Amino acid sequence: MKILNYGSLNYDYVYTVPHIAAEGETISAEGMECHLGGKGLNQSVAIARAGSRVYQGGAAGSDGDRFFEFCAANGVSTEFIERMEGACGCAFIQVDSSSENCIVLYSGTNKRQSREHIDQVLESFEEGDLLILQNEINELPYLIDRAYERGMRIVLNPSPYNSQVEESDLNKIEFFLLNEVEGEQISGSREPEKILSYMKRRFPEAKVVLTLGSQGAVYQDSRQKICQPAFPAPAVDTTAAGDTFTGYFIHGIACQDSVRKSLESAAKAAAIAVSRKGAADSIPWAGEVEAFGSLE
Repeated sequence: MKILNYGSLNYDYVYTVPHIAAEGETISAEGMECHLGGKGLNQSVAIARAGSRVYQGGAAGSDGDRFFEFCAANGVSTEFIERMEGACGCAFIQVDSSSENCIVLYSGTNKRQSREHIDQVLESFEEGDLLILQNEINELPYLIDRAYERGMRIVLNPSPYNSQVEESDLNKIEFFLLNEVEGEQISGSREPEKILSYMKRRFPEAKVVLTLGSQGAVYQDSRQKICQPAFPAPAVDTTAAGDTFTGYFIHGIACQDSVRKSLESAAKAAAIAVSRKGAADSIPWAGEVEAFGSLE
C-alpha cells in the first residue's frame, strides 16, 4: 500500500500576540518567526516521522527550494511536486498567550494545481493505495473523483471548510478527520454527539475521527465508537497539533494497527507537538512518541 498526500506547502509566518486581534483592532506582535508548514506538508512529515513512506503531491513556486530540502531530510518523497513560477503559499498565524491561534491563508501555487498534473500523478497509484486530502488546494472534487475511479482509499481533512468541500462527492470518502469547527460547519451543530450522529446518518459507511482539543478525540464507524483522551502537555503552539494527529493516525491505519492503538499514538504525538513552537518542525519522531508516558 502506497500513501499519496496531495496537499499544500506554506511558509508559516507566526506572530506571538497578547490576544487574537478583534475586528478593526490593531495590536503589536511580541515576536515573529517563519516556519515551513501547510496542512499537506505537516501531515506528510507526520506520516514520515511516524515511520511510513509517503509521497507529497502538489505545487511549489520559484521560492520553494526549502520545501524540497526539508522533505528530503524527513523522508518525504517530492517526485510528484510540480515546480512553477510564482510564490508558494503563505500562512499568517497569530498565537496568543494561551497558545490558541487563528490563521489567514494566501494560497499562492497551492491553488494552481492542474488536472493534467493530477492525472499524471495518479497514474503511479492503484487500487487500495491511500490518498490523503485537505482543502488548501484547488481541484479537490476532481482529485476525489479520479482517485475513487482508481479504487484508492480516500482520507479527507475538510479544512478549511468551504464551497469546494460541498461541491465534492463526499460519499467517496472512507475516512473523515475533522475538528469541532469543521464538524459544526458540516452538521450545523457544535455538540460532538450531534456531529457524530449527523455524520453517521449522512455517511453511514464512513469512518470518522472527531478531534476535540484538550478533550481528546472520538472515532466512529458503522460498528463501533472509541473515545481517546488527550494526553496532558504544556501548550506552547497548537498550530500543527491536528495535522500531527492526522499523520500518526494514518500511519497506524496504513500499518494495519488497531484503531485504538492508532488513536493512542496520534494523541501522544499531538501532545508532544503542542509543547513545541512551529508547524512541521514541532512534529515528533516515532521514538519520541514510543517513549511518551501513559495516562495512568
